[in-house]
Amino acid sequence: MISFQIQAKYRLANRRKIKIWLNNIIKEEGAKTGTITYLLINDKEMLVYNQQFLQHDTFTDVITFENKDVNNISGDIVISIERIYENAEKYKVVFAKELYRVMAHGLLHLLGYNDKSNKEAKEIRKKENYYLEKMA
Repeated sequence: MISFQIQAKYRLANRRKIKIWLNNIIKEEGAKTGTITYLLINDKEMLVYNQQFLQHDTFTDVITFENKDVNNISGDIVISIERIYENAEKYKVVFAKELYRVMAHGLLHLLGYNDKSNKEAKEIRKKENYYLEKMA
């Protein structure tokens, strides 16, 4: 089950379509959907998450927390709506596309992809782009 909790000043449109898309990513990656929660928050709240759980004193667009479930992909994906707006402007893409990219990115982390090395970052970016095409 995929759910959304919105604590930022933002209204998420197309929830049903997004859930279908995210479930299809999981299925295509050969996994099964467990309980996945997307938490959409503001920068101030995201900074607290970053400091508390990762000991980073910086802003970020997404943090993924895996919940152990032997048979299914489960976890919490925390997204800063303010970072999405800023990144969309920076990369000259529409807000929704940047939001979907970050949603996919967080989900790909739950599916076992990393971005610590250049090689891993290229691979996860390629997957993001592949799945973004399916959302269009």
